[in-house]
Amino acid sequence: MTLKKNDFIEIEFTARVKNTNEIFDSNINEDLKAANLEIEPKPFVFCLGEGMFLKGVEDFLTGKKEGKYEIELPPEKAFGKRNSSLIQLIPSKIFREQKLNPVQGVVFNFDGRLAKVLSVSGGRVIADFNNPIAGKDVVYNVNVLRKLEDVNEKAKAFIDFLFRKDLKFEIKDKKIIIETEKSMVKFTELFKDKFKSALDLDLEVKEVSK
Repeated sequence: MTLKKNDFIEIEFTARVKNTNEIFDSNINEDLKAANLEIEPKPFVFCLGEGMFLKGVEDFLTGKKEGKYEIELPPEKAFGKRNSSLIQLIPSKIFREQKLNPVQGVVFNFDGRLAKVLSVSGGRVIADFNNPIAGKDVVYNVNVLRKLEDVNEKAKAFIDFLFRKDLKFEIKDKKIIIETEKSMVKFTELFKDKFKSALDLDLEVKEVSK
C-alpha cells in the first residue's frame, strides 16, 4: 500500500553524515551504542506531512511502500546550509552570571538554542548557533515497519510526540477528549489545529486534579 500524507507509520532508522559515516541519530540500539549516543532506543511513530520528522525524509517516503530505503539528502533538504550570522560574540560576563565556564568545544543551551563555543579570548566568547549537522550531506537508512490503522494507537503516538507525556484520552464522535491538570489545559488547547490536521478529530481538554 502506497504511503500518503497523514498516514501514521512506524520506522526504524539511523542517520549518518555522508562523508564521515558519523551516526548522529537513531532508534536502533546497536547503532546508538556504536556511536556512544545517550538516546533511549524505542519505536518511532510519526504522521507523514505534519513536521514530526525531517521534511526531506517525509517527502521521500510519501508515495513509497513499506520496506527499507537509503535516503541521501543535501544540506538544503536536511539541516540547512551554515549561516555565518549564527556565529556570535558573547560577553564572558554572561557566562559568569550563570556560573558557567565557557571552554572551547563545549555546547551550552541559551534559552532553548544550542551553541558550541568556538573560542574564548579575554572577555569575549565566540559561539556557533548553527545546527551541528548544518552544511553537511546526510544519509538516512529507514525501515518502514508498518502503517498504523488503529486511531487510538495513532492518538497515543501523537500525544507522546507533542507533550512527552502519557496523557489519558478518549475518542468519541469525531472528538478526542484529553485529560490533563489545570496548568496544562491552556497549553494543550493550542494544538487543536494539529489534532484536526493529523487525526481529523476535534480536541476537547478536560481538567482533572493531579
